[in-house]
Amino acid sequence: MAKMGYPFTLGVASGEPLSDGVILWTRLAPDPLHPTQPGGMPNRAMTVRWELAEDEAFTKVVQSGTAPAQPDWAHSVHVRVAGLRPAADYFYRFSIEGHVSRVGRTRTAPGPDSTAPIRFCFVSCQRYEHGHFTALRHLAAERPDLVLHLGDYIYEYGKPKNPKPGRYVRPLESTAECTTLGAYRDRYARYKMDPDLQAAHAAAPWVAIPDDHEVRDNWAGALPGDGGSPAAFLKRRAAAFKAYYEHQPLRVHPSGSALQNYRWRPWGRVADFLLADTRQYREGRDMLGAEQEKWLKDRLHGSAARWKVLAQAVFFSQRRFPLEPVSADAWDGYPDSRARVLAAAPDGLVVLSGDVHSAYACDVRADWADPASRALGVEFVGPSVTSAPGITDASAILELNPHIAFFDSRHGYVSCVADMENFRADYRAVAFVDRPGAPLTTIAGFEVKENRLHRTDV
Repeated sequence: MAKMGYPFTLGVASGEPLSDGVILWTRLAPDPLHPTQPGGMPNRAMTVRWELAEDEAFTKVVQSGTAPAQPDWAHSVHVRVAGLRPAADYFYRFSIEGHVSRVGRTRTAPGPDSTAPIRFCFVSCQRYEHGHFTALRHLAAERPDLVLHLGDYIYEYGKPKNPKPGRYVRPLESTAECTTLGAYRDRYARYKMDPDLQAAHAAAPWVAIPDDHEVRDNWAGALPGDGGSPAAFLKRRAAAFKAYYEHQPLRVHPSGSALQNYRWRPWGRVADFLLADTRQYREGRDMLGAEQEKWLKDRLHGSAARWKVLAQAVFFSQRRFPLEPVSADAWDGYPDSRARVLAAAPDGLVVLSGDVHSAYACDVRADWADPASRALGVEFVGPSVTSAPGITDASAILELNPHIAFFDSRHGYVSCVADMENFRADYRAVAFVDRPGAPLTTIAGFEVKENRLHRTDV
C-alpha cells in the first residue's frame, strides 16, 4: 500500500467551547480536489490520533486518544473533548501514519459565576473569488477568546459569463454552481486551503451559523428562492448541510435536510450568546418558526448575564432606502417576528449581524424614527471579509435612518470586548483585498451605555 501523502492540507479547527470542553476538527485530504475520491482518500475508515496540551510545545499533554475518520463523512474528524478546566487555553494537534498537523489553540468558556471579560471577534461573507482573506490573518493575530462566524462561509455560485472587472481575483475549483454533495465538498476544500482562513481557525475556537450561500442565494425554509421544486431543493439542502458539518467543528450533525443551528453558548456572567437560525424555519411572514421563537424569547427573558448577545445572520434593525423597497431578506420583511423578539428583550441586548457586505452600527429603539424613544439595545453589523458590497448612498441611508449611527463599505471584521460594565466594538478594515498583505486599521469604535451607542473614536 502506498504511503499516504500529507493529509492535513485543510488545517485544523476547534469550536463550540463549553466550560469543560470543546470540539476539535480536521479532515484528511492529501489531494483536496481529487476528481473521483473525496480528498484523495481511499474508501475506507481511518483512525486519527489527537493530543491536547497545556503548552504549545506539548510538554504537558493532558488528554489524547484516537478518533475515526469515515469515508461517508469525507474523512472529517470531530473529537468531543470533555473534563477540561474552565477559562483555560489549550493546544491540540492530530497525527496519522507519521504525519502531524499544525498546532491549533483553543480555549474553554469560563464557569457560570465568572465575571472575567471576554475578547471575541465576529466575521461573515467571505467570497473566495472576490479577494484575499487578509482580514482573517489579522484576526488570528488578535488571538481572541472566541470567533463568531455569522454566515456565508462559502459562496455556491459558479463563475458568471461576463464577470465585472476587478471582482474575480482568485479562481475557484469549478466554474459551475454547487448543487451536489461532491461540489459543495470541493468548494469547502478550495476555501479551507486558504492559509489565512486556516490561521484564523487555528488561533481560537469558533462558533458558526450558516446563512444562505452555504446552500443557495436567498433560500428560505423549504423554498429555494428561484421558484424551483421544494422537494428537489431539500435534497440539495441536505447535501449542503452535510458538507457544512464535514468542514466545521460542530457538536451536532445534520439529519437529512435539517441541521440544528440555534443554540445557547454561555460565557460566565458576562454574556449569553444566543445563536439564531434566520433561514431554516422561515414561513410566510414568520422569521424564526414557533419553536425557535419560543426558545429565543425564553432565553432572553431568563438570562442573568450582563449582555444578551443575539448572534444571527441578517440585518435586524429597520433600514430604509431612498429608491428601493424594504428588504424581504432581512428582519424588515418580518416586522411582527422582530416586534415579538424585542418585546421579550431585557436590558443589555446586543444584536450581531452580517449578510449585507457593509458595516453598520444601529440603536435598536421602540420607535425607530424617534431618538428620544425607549432604548432597547444596539446592533453591530459586520463588514464582509471579501464579498463585494452593493452600491449604496451612505449619506441618504444615514439621513433616512436616524437610528443608524455608522455605515462603511470597507472589508474586515469586528473586534469586541465585554465585561460586567462595558461592551465595546471596534470595526477593523483592510486597505484592499485584490492582493495579499493589506494593512489593518480601526475605522470606528463604539461602547454601549444605557442600551445606546456611544462613539469612542471621534
